[in-house]
Amino acid sequence: MSLSLPALAANVDWSIRILDATSGEVLAEETATKRLKTASIGKIFLLIEVARRLEDGRLKAHERIEVLDEFFVEDSGLLYRMSDQNLTIEDAALFVGAFSDNLATNALIHACGLDNVVAVAKGLGYENTTLLDYIRDDRGDPNLPWTSSYGTGAELSDVIRRLGEGDGEAARAAGADADASVITDAVRARVLGWLAANADTSMVASAFLLDPLAHVEREYQGLLLRHKTGAISTARIDVGHLSGPRGSIAYAVGANWDDADEAGLDLRATVESSMAQIGEQIRAWVTGLDRADGRVAPAAPAAPAAPSDGSEGEAAK
Repeated sequence: MSLSLPALAANVDWSIRILDATSGEVLAEETATKRLKTASIGKIFLLIEVARRLEDGRLKAHERIEVLDEFFVEDSGLLYRMSDQNLTIEDAALFVGAFSDNLATNALIHACGLDNVVAVAKGLGYENTTLLDYIRDDRGDPNLPWTSSYGTGAELSDVIRRLGEGDGEAARAAGADADASVITDAVRARVLGWLAANADTSMVASAFLLDPLAHVEREYQGLLLRHKTGAISTARIDVGHLSGPRGSIAYAVGANWDDADEAGLDLRATVESSMAQIGEQIRAWVTGLDRADGRVAPAAPAAPAAPSDGSEGEAAK
């Protein structure tokens, strides 16, 4: 069963793909290969690299991050406001997952090496999605990359599906260049654990009615969410894996708009309203319940088992 996207504002650039996370079937999309600025979404690739290095011993969980003046940044997160910034690698990754912490992000990029983090997306087979640079307050220097991260709905929905479902068939579906050894089960577990703490449910996830500060376990209507959001003054992006009693969806919904709009409009209200409408369809698809129905829906019936006598049954001809 496919989903129907709401009418989307024409003065916004959209990049959307929504997948049945189990089968990989495309349920809905809009200009899914359009490349957008993705704000903090590229931090997913940083978390993958941190998890890989923790697993193979190149980083230690209790090792302390180094906060350098060169990469000091404020805005998103808590670390820049803390009197003690001497976090462990593990806790810094949690800060990135929970609050998209910019200063923790820069410290972790420094710990891994920027080139190594940039290489993660390519190793996963992606051509139009990556983390590109440190988070910076000012990009006025023409020698700096044009943005900190960019991506497409097509590739971002794929990476969150691979994190949520495993990297076997999903990696092969991404193409011949995809390396299924990048996202091992141990790496997945670490990254999903960090993303489970994401406190930003203001976009697509607003429709899921989860407690923003406490949804590590299954919550309203039996929903389990693992997602990452990104926001700047001219962009909103939400990438997530949502599972419920009736199935699982991997989604990427991105929107960019021009800050030099002729009318001088900030389009966040329009964009976030559309994102919430998309989220409502996703919630209904994975639960089979009305929005106000506080019950947990029964699981969908399993497919009939194959006949025990080795025959193919009547349906197979």
